[in-house]
Amino acid sequence: MENYPPGGPSVPPSTPGSAPLSDSDARMWAMLAHLSALPGSFFVIGTVVAPLVIWQIQKDKSAYVDYHGKEAVNFQITMAIAFAVSFLLIFVLIGIVLIWVVGVIWLVLTIIAAVKANNGEYYRYPLTIRFIS
Repeated sequence: MENYPPGGPSVPPSTPGSAPLSDSDARMWAMLAHLSALPGSFFVIGTVVAPLVIWQIQKDKSAYVDYHGKEAVNFQITMAIAFAVSFLLIFVLIGIVLIWVVGVIWLVLTIIAAVKANNGEYYRYPLTIRFIS
């Protein structure tokens, strides 16, 4: 977990005043930051809230969790926008197909990111708008 990707996190492993996480705990919280979006999928905003809460609570305890939390939040916001656009395009019929494509991409990439985070790897979602850097 010590090898950062190019342009990776510049945050120290932990900040003063917070108890640093062990490697296994950091991997678990990073994985949960990604997977926490799944139960919220019934509400578009729910997919963003859970990763955001986990990231905000754990970001100061581990640079690894900070990195994955930002990735999860950025991806979930991007997917919420993609779902909204797909929903609007339903009125011109292309959205019917597009919403299913976006849904499959969302599910597959979320699971891939969670597995990589649990394995101690840094994962960067493709085609994601970086709202939080």
